[in-house]
Amino acid sequence: MNRALSSAYMLGSFLFLGACGNDHAPELESPSGSSPYYPARGDGWERKAPEDVGMNRERLDEAVAFAEAHETSMPKDPGRYLRERFAGQADQEIVGPTQKRGGVNGIVVRHGYIVAEWGDTRRTDMTFSVTKSYLSTLGGIAIDQGLIESLNDRVSSYVDVDGVDYFDSAHNSTITWKHLFTQTSEWEGTLWGKPDTADRRRGIDRALSPPGTFWEYNDVRVNLLAACLLHVYRRPLPDVLAEEVMDPIGASDTWRWHGYRTSFTEIDGTEMQSVSGGGHWGGGLFISTRDHARFGYLFLRRGRWKDRQIVSESWVDAATTPSEVEPSYGFMWWLNRNRERFPSATSSSFFALGAGSTSTIVVDPDHDLVIVSRWVEGEQVDGVIARVLAAIE
Repeated sequence: MNRALSSAYMLGSFLFLGACGNDHAPELESPSGSSPYYPARGDGWERKAPEDVGMNRERLDEAVAFAEAHETSMPKDPGRYLRERFAGQADQEIVGPTQKRGGVNGIVVRHGYIVAEWGDTRRTDMTFSVTKSYLSTLGGIAIDQGLIESLNDRVSSYVDVDGVDYFDSAHNSTITWKHLFTQTSEWEGTLWGKPDTADRRRGIDRALSPPGTFWEYNDVRVNLLAACLLHVYRRPLPDVLAEEVMDPIGASDTWRWHGYRTSFTEIDGTEMQSVSGGGHWGGGLFISTRDHARFGYLFLRRGRWKDRQIVSESWVDAATTPSEVEPSYGFMWWLNRNRERFPSATSSSFFALGAGSTSTIVVDPDHDLVIVSRWVEGEQVDGVIARVLAAIE
């Protein structure tokens, strides 16, 4: 039964209504007061001269030059990078596909129009933990559609993975959807051959805290969220992403979402692969910069694309609200409320980040702006943002 129109869900002390697929919602207005521009499918994305959207061309050129001059030192072969960082032990073997990365590239979108573009923005590359923001969005759509009634529900009441109850221990049984989305679950166990300790403070032995009280960036637990959503949707998440998000926003057909060779499960008699939410052991979302820009623009427009509400505004608000435990993190989106992540960005900006910020989507509602930066050294991304903002007149 679809309960989206009859149920509400809680986020902390806030109540958010799950309103899915409202084709009659009022059209959002751009800063100029007119209806916002949405690009056509594929390459049908209109360009504007910087001066036509209130930006200085020379300063924007400086931002592009800065990005091109600060390519990351990350190896061209991500497999080498992953082996050095995450695969030094037997339980951390790379089990998903990898792909050599491209060169520095990026795009700047203001008021929906492309105003700057550099490098090969059509190349499909690994995107590492940017994948988490896409995964989170599928969670929002599951809430909107009533497949998940409440973020505060225990996951154990929804999911039985491979006939094994991953939430049967006293510790794991209290884990809620909200805990998984905020990376505060403290889940303990092994999934797809990877124990949670493989990514628990990078193998540092520590006592577990009660779910909801300790934040940790842990890909095993993110992969658990992906597996749980697979069992909620009961069909492969790449198919759900294509149907619910990527096709409606006019993305290309070049992106792929991979799991591990070990992450197959049977649902309703059909074998399906559970995808990974990052790239620590390979896999994750392989996607172009242009498709990233569309995804970022969807969130700039608060989940709306033309006449369709892809994901509810209430989910966009929830996903970009600081968690109680980690104020710089929402539902797998990085936040900037205290200007900690990128000091040059506005406090209302939020980000999808991967591989030490070498893969970055910046969403800046204050300036009606999206920036996608690929393969710039992580600590230099703030310099790109600063120069783009300096171009706004």
